[in-house]
Amino acid sequence: MIDWLGQPDKAPALPSTVLVEPPVTGSATQPQITVTPLQALLPAIGLVPPAATGLPVTLWRGGDPQQIAQLIRRTPVQDSSAMQSLLFTLLLSETRPLQSEGDTILLARLDRLITQGATDPAQALVEQAGPTASADRFRRWFFTTLLSGEEDRACAALIASPYLAPDYRARIFCAARRGDWPTAALMLESAHALELMPQTQLNLLDRFLNPDIFELAPPLPLPDNPDPLTFRLYESIGERLPTPPLPRAFSAADLRDVAGWKAQLEAAERLTRAGALNPNQLLGLYTDRSPAASGGVWDRVAALQLFEAALNSGSGEAVANALPAVWQAMQFAGIEVGFADLFAGQLARFHLTGDAGELAWRIRLLAPSYEIASHNPPSDRAENRFLAALAQGRPGDPDGNRTDHTGRAASPSVVSRDDTKSAPPILTRSLSPLSRSIVQGFEDGAEIPVRIQNLLDNGQLGEAILRAMALFHRGAQGNLGDLSHALAALRAVGLEDTARRATLQLMLLERG
Repeated sequence: MIDWLGQPDKAPALPSTVLVEPPVTGSATQPQITVTPLQALLPAIGLVPPAATGLPVTLWRGGDPQQIAQLIRRTPVQDSSAMQSLLFTLLLSETRPLQSEGDTILLARLDRLITQGATDPAQALVEQAGPTASADRFRRWFFTTLLSGEEDRACAALIASPYLAPDYRARIFCAARRGDWPTAALMLESAHALELMPQTQLNLLDRFLNPDIFELAPPLPLPDNPDPLTFRLYESIGERLPTPPLPRAFSAADLRDVAGWKAQLEAAERLTRAGALNPNQLLGLYTDRSPAASGGVWDRVAALQLFEAALNSGSGEAVANALPAVWQAMQFAGIEVGFADLFAGQLARFHLTGDAGELAWRIRLLAPSYEIASHNPPSDRAENRFLAALAQGRPGDPDGNRTDHTGRAASPSVVSRDDTKSAPPILTRSLSPLSRSIVQGFEDGAEIPVRIQNLLDNGQLGEAILRAMALFHRGAQGNLGDLSHALAALRAVGLEDTARRATLQLMLLERG
C-alpha cells in the first residue's frame, strides 16, 4: 500500500434468466398492484461502458462496501498479465455506486489504479466522478495531476475552495503555481511562525519559493516515503528524486519530456509489467532513437530495434536469427506479454522452423490471437498438443476435435467427443501436477468453491470475480487445488478468455 493513499475505507447481480416466453396467467381476475416510490438511481461511474466490458452496471451490488474496497485494494495480480487486465476492466467499467456506500468503492478503485501505476486513468475517472465533490476525491485528483504535470486545473479548484486542500503545503504550492507569490510567501511565513509543518517540509518550501537564496546550499537529504507533492517540489528546486526506489505510481512522472530517455524507458518497462501502459507507448520509446550506450536497457533497445528491422526486411532467416536475443531481453524485463501483443501478428506471417518456430509459436500463444495460433503448432510434441488444446479451452482432450483455422476437422482419424466420454483422460498420467489442475479447472461441471457460488447465487458478481482472482494467485503460487477452483469460477461467470490466457501465461512464462 502506498503510504500517501487513503487507507481502505457488493458486487452486481448476475443477469436474470431470460424466459423463452412470458408467463401465462391462469386467471382473468385483475391482479393486485402494489405501488412503491422509485428510488433515484445514482449515475454510473466508469470509463468503459458495459457494452465493451460485458459487466453489468450493478457489478458491486449486494455486498459490504468495506469488504469490496478491501478486495479491490489487495487482490494480488502480479506476474499475471491476464489478471492485471481483468482488474483494470473491473476498475474502469461503468458501475453504479451502492446507495449506502458513499465513496468507499470509488476511492478504492482510484487507489488501486494509482498503486498499479495507471495514474492517467485514475485522473480521468475522478474527473468524471466530480473531483471537487469531496476532499478525498480532490486529494487523489491533485496527486495524479502532480504526477502527470497537469496540476494547474487542480490548483485553480483548490484556490477557489481552500477547504479541499489535503494539507497546508498544497495551498502554498498552488498559490505559487498561480503566480500569487506574495500569498504563498505569507502562508509560508505563517507556517514557520506557527510550526504548522515539520522542519523538513518548511526547508523544502523555502527553497521552492526562494531559489536564489539557496543557490549554493548543499542538497537536501532524500525524503522517506515522499508523496507526489514532495516529489514535484524536489523536482522544482532541481533535485529530482529517482523513481525506481519509489512506488510504481511515480514512474508515470518519468514519461514526461522533463525526464531523460533512459528514465522514460525504464519507467515504461515498469508500467508495462504492471499492465498500466499500452505496449505501443513502450515500442515508441524503444524505437525513438539509437541506443546511447550498451548494457541494461540499452541492450534491450538494440535487440528490439534489430528484431523490428528483421521483420521489415521480410527475411525469415533474419527473423529467426534476431528472435532469440530479443525474447531473452524481454524476459529479463518481464514484458513478454506486451512484446507478444505487439509482434504476434507479424510473426504469424513467417514460416519459421526448428527452435525459432517453436519459440515464435509460444509467443503467439501469449497474444490475444492465441486461439488462431493454436491450430498450427510447429510440431506434434505432447506439450504442444496440450498447449494447443488449452488455447481452445479443452486441455483434457489434447488429441480430440483438432481443427484448422477454418474450423474443419484436421484429420478423419480424430476421435469424436462422444467417443472420448467413456475413455480415460488422454495423457493424464504424463501430465505435470500443474497441467492436471488446469485440466480439472476446465472440466464440464468443475466444482466452484462454496463461498464464490454463494456470492454468485446472491448476485454479487464483482466480489465473486475478485475472490476468484485471489484464488488464482494462490494457485499460481503452488496451491493447485485453488487453481482448479479459480478456473472453474472464472469460466462460470463467462470469463473463458481470461481463464485461457491466464493459464497459458502460467504455463509459458517463468516467474521467480
